[in-house]
Amino acid sequence: MGKIVRTLSKDGLVLCCAVDSTDAISRMEQIHKTSAVVTAAEGRLLTAASIIGTMLKSTKDSVTLRMEGNGPAGMLIAVSDGTGNVKGYVGNPVVEIPLNRQGKLDVAGAVGNDGFLYVIKDMGMKEPYIGQVPIISGEIAEDITNYYATSEQIPTVCGLGVLVNPDLSVSAAGGYLLQLLPGAGEETISRVEENIKKLPPVSTMIRQGMTPEQLLERVLDGFDVEITDRMPCSFTCNCSKERVEKALISIGKKELQEMIDEDKPIEVNCHFCGKTYKFDVDELKKMEKKSR
Repeated sequence: MGKIVRTLSKDGLVLCCAVDSTDAISRMEQIHKTSAVVTAAEGRLLTAASIIGTMLKSTKDSVTLRMEGNGPAGMLIAVSDGTGNVKGYVGNPVVEIPLNRQGKLDVAGAVGNDGFLYVIKDMGMKEPYIGQVPIISGEIAEDITNYYATSEQIPTVCGLGVLVNPDLSVSAAGGYLLQLLPGAGEETISRVEENIKKLPPVSTMIRQGMTPEQLLERVLDGFDVEITDRMPCSFTCNCSKERVEKALISIGKKELQEMIDEDKPIEVNCHFCGKTYKFDVDELKKMEKKSR
């Protein structure tokens, strides 16, 4: 089980969350059988979604991060509920490209640096909030930072890391997101900047076995902080046969009748967790009566 830790500086000027998302990203890799670079890319996006999910106002809210770049991985989707539990999928789970110049997995090459990052927050209103910014690097963390600066005007620093073993299993995954709140002055900004400059890459810190608490200590060195929340997080899909049935009813009478005319059961797979739901012809007929 992963863990998210949230802190707030005692002067109320700095908010920071850190997460150990290893278990969630491992589950994603097992379900979608992603190649190493796609595991790193989707893993980073899921880690970011988990943190952002815990920052929503209600545990009933949800956030969807969608990256549509011009890279071979295609569209990346990560969804988190208001407690940091995530699910996700990727357009092309298997991408094989050379390592980048630093000899590391080329996440930017898989995602692409031309396209858009969409942030969709469902907060129980009639319409969800949708923010959209151009992809600036495809490295994910920089794009999340840019989203907050551009779309929400909140000074933000984001760090994300996913380590993949030679056998494609996930060794470790995690990250942090820091935000400066209204009233933060030059002294606070300078201290944050100095701390970030001194930080090793997130992947290095999680390779060393750092807990979210220890990661926060490094990010917030010199600040007087208190931990406001600790919560578990995992890869969790809330699909069900009832939800799939509602989706089928919504496609309309004509499409359902075409399925009925084929006179054989249908199977529907969940994009997120891969679970298969079967519906026989009698069930399809009942749905057709309910549809418009």
